[in-house]
Amino acid sequence: MSNPSSVMETDTVNDQAAAAAPQHGFFERLYTGTGGFRIVGRRRMYYVVALVLIVIALGSIGLRGFTLGIDFAGGTRIQLPAVAGTTTSQVSDTYARALGHAPVTVQKVGSGAASSYEIRSDTLDAAQQDKVQSALFDAFHPKDTTGTVSRNAISIAEISSTWGGQVTRKALIALGVFVLLTMIYIAIRFERDMSIAAIASLFFNLIVTAGIYSIVGFEVTPAAVIGLLTILGYVLYDNVVVFDKVEENTRGVLHRTNRTYAEFANLAANQTLMRSINTTIIGILPIIGMLVIAVWLLGVGTLKDLALVQLVGMIVGAYSSIFFAVPLLVSIKERWGPVAAHTKKVLNKRAGRGRTIADDAAPRRAATPDGAPRRREPVRDAPRSAAPRPGARPTGKRHKNRH
Repeated sequence: MSNPSSVMETDTVNDQAAAAAPQHGFFERLYTGTGGFRIVGRRRMYYVVALVLIVIALGSIGLRGFTLGIDFAGGTRIQLPAVAGTTTSQVSDTYARALGHAPVTVQKVGSGAASSYEIRSDTLDAAQQDKVQSALFDAFHPKDTTGTVSRNAISIAEISSTWGGQVTRKALIALGVFVLLTMIYIAIRFERDMSIAAIASLFFNLIVTAGIYSIVGFEVTPAAVIGLLTILGYVLYDNVVVFDKVEENTRGVLHRTNRTYAEFANLAANQTLMRSINTTIIGILPIIGMLVIAVWLLGVGTLKDLALVQLVGMIVGAYSSIFFAVPLLVSIKERWGPVAAHTKKVLNKRAGRGRTIADDAAPRRAATPDGAPRRREPVRDAPRSAAPRPGARPTGKRHKNRH
């Protein structure tokens, strides 16, 4: 059975081995989690960045609002069967010449023989509808489902603002239900402080993503709302991965005096940083492919709304899970409770001895009567838990003690 002395010697050996390890390149250290980036140590800077982003996002939402799609704002939708050689710009120009103003949006939907152009505009009266229908027919001669060239192949539908308001309410209810269920899951899955940090990260991602949509003027459609719900699920997943590592690294931290909770959490953030980067890159590559191939090359505009919100949300989510959620968790922990007391204890002990972490990890030596250096016992701060340090490999001495 192991004893506190052997555990303390194991920690010292591991710390010495880490200090004596060869230095690697930036990307290798980033991949292995040994980069030592001061994520938690510079949390004030990241808080300022987060605050600036939130203020800008809320300011844009309050002053500019959103560019609501026809499903939310109401208007007229015109469906024109696609004709070979026709482009969205030609359709838009024809509409503009007929009514004297450009439509709100023109996008291609579907593919192959079933493809068509969807024109969204403000509400048109009967005369305007007849005029634009005639102009589109004369320009493109579309065919109906039977293959006959017909003016009736161009369909026109009105969407009232009342119906758009109902869609808006349902979208907000769906978003609220999702966030509520997510908060309940987080509260059950994590302990209190992690739950608070994860929920704050969730709202940070929601506000910033919505703010970017408002600033750039992306159109808010039902597809964008669905994409936003998907992104919030991704943010939750990323937070679970990061906090699992924090929980693993900080297990038994109150029984140790060589590092604080913040230092172990910073190590966890470094160890999961490359994983978050890889996950984000792998996630956004198909989205970029969707934008390039489906939207720009094939002209299928309906995928643009879904792809844009996912692209923006995944990038913001990768930032928030590492540079916002983890520092916020540490700040909450250090405000009250046993972690706060433990942090003060470790820092006071270091200040009193004037020693660094590296100094505490190094063995002390004294001279023997003949002048040769003699190894002494390592520095012993306090009884430690018999649990091994997360990630530490068993040493030969510890293995011997078990027998």
